[in-house]
Formats: sequence, C-alpha cells, structure tokens
Amino acid sequence: MRGRRELVATTDPPDPLRQGSTNLGTDGYEISTDATRLDRVMIHRFLSQEAYWARGVPRAVVERAISNSLVFGLYASGEQVGFARVVTDQATFAWLADVFVLPEHRGRGLGKRLVREVLAHPGLQGLRWFLLGTADAHGLYRQLGFDPLSPERASRLLGIWREPTEVYGPATADGGDAR
Repeated sequence: MRGRRELVATTDPPDPLRQGSTNLGTDGYEISTDATRLDRVMIHRFLSQEAYWARGVPRAVVERAISNSLVFGLYASGEQVGFARVVTDQATFAWLADVFVLPEHRGRGLGKRLVREVLAHPGLQGLRWFLLGTADAHGLYRQLGFDPLSPERASRLLGIWREPTEVYGPATADGGDAR
C-alpha cells in the first residue's frame, strides 16, 4: 500500500557504557568498569570526608550518582584504591567527576592512568564536549588534553550552583546525612 511503512523489530546493540571491562596493567593495578565490584562504602567515605568537592555528601546521593554514571574502579590486589565516573549522553557530552586515588597509592601515575583509561573508553569517543571541574589538578588534566575553556566557549556555559548544605542538609561528623 502506498504511504504505509513497514515496522521492523530491532534489537538495540549492547550498551558499551553498561558492560564491565577490565584493564590489568603490568604494575599489578587494574581498572574496571564493572559497577558490581565497586567498594561503595570506601567511595562514600572518601567523597564525604576527604574530597573538597563532595564533603558531607549523603550515601544515597553517592549511590544514585554511581547508578547513573559510567564508573571506573582502580584496584590493587582486588582492593579498590581509586575511582572516577562519567556522566554522558554517549553522543555529544560527557562530564568527568569524582576522580580520586587513595593517598597511600598516589605518586605512581595512577590518577593519570585512570583518566587515560576513561578517555579511551569506546563509549566516550567522538564527543564534542568533555568537561570537568577542578580546583587543584589543572596540571594533571592539561597533560591529558584538557584546557581551560576560551572566554568565548566559557561564556556559553551557564549553571545553577547550590551550597551542599542547601541540597543535602547539615552533614554529620562521619560525612553522613543529618536529616
């Protein structure tokens, strides 16, 4: 019939962002995108107590962030010692967030290796925007291709900022949620 479209059943290809992959380096450190391996207690403790950008963040917020991100765990002998996550639409935009290596494993180039692994991930290729925010690691990120936005590009970005206590409520001494 004229004007009639045939409907064809399709199956979406596997989501490269949700498939766990592992990269074991010659130094014994391993990077994995398998979210089931994450030590969520350690991640929350570090973010809520150590990270200047997330101090006081409630556990439920960390859990929700992990669930809605592409995650990268850094492991030494099976124990998680670092973390990074990416928020992305897999087509045009990505935001690198919550990158850290535990203090006792720093000074070995692991942060740089972790971010390189993020940037090489197949689901993050061909994006127009790959952004991050940092107060103290500009040198590291410049080595990996990140640069401050030009005034013209920066002027295109707008944001809404809320103080953590406004969003999460007052934090407890252990970094938990006092509400």
